[in-house]
Amino acid sequence: MPNKENKGKKTEDMINLVDNLNQKDDLNYNRRAFLKSAVGASITLGLATIPFSIKAMMDDGVEDENRVEIVDLEDLPKGTSVNFNYPTEHEPAILVHTPRGELKAYNNKCTHLQCPVFYEKENDTLLCPCHKGYFNVDSGHPEAGPPQRELPLIELEVHNGTVYAVGRKIRHG
Repeated sequence: MPNKENKGKKTEDMINLVDNLNQKDDLNYNRRAFLKSAVGASITLGLATIPFSIKAMMDDGVEDENRVEIVDLEDLPKGTSVNFNYPTEHEPAILVHTPRGELKAYNNKCTHLQCPVFYEKENDTLLCPCHKGYFNVDSGHPEAGPPQRELPLIELEVHNGTVYAVGRKIRHG
């Protein structure tokens, strides 16, 4: 049950809340001032992004820190391969231009004992000569021999007739 003492305090508290309002502060912090500030900030942020948008539109996408030039496509006839290093100078890889005209690239280390892998044009396969491990050139999956895991795939892009390595996928399965 409310008593008279509590009722009196509530009325006094309400009066104190109203007395704390200052008309000058109320005019400075009204809805219109808030909306002006919000719109001004939005416009400022929008204008600040214009130089970045222009740079993104003008960039042809060739400059990428993970992109490594491998070879000009005209220097790699169908049915041949070339060795390169990716993603670091200490990790060998192989690029194969298959007789069907497809480009495939893998890390150039057998997944069995890290021996180098070579392209055999006659069988259109990748061979590890250490223990006669064979890998499918289209998928990198082992076909024969002791290797149980597929070769890590190197992702490729061709831009203006030049082949680039742009990423690596280590797959299991």
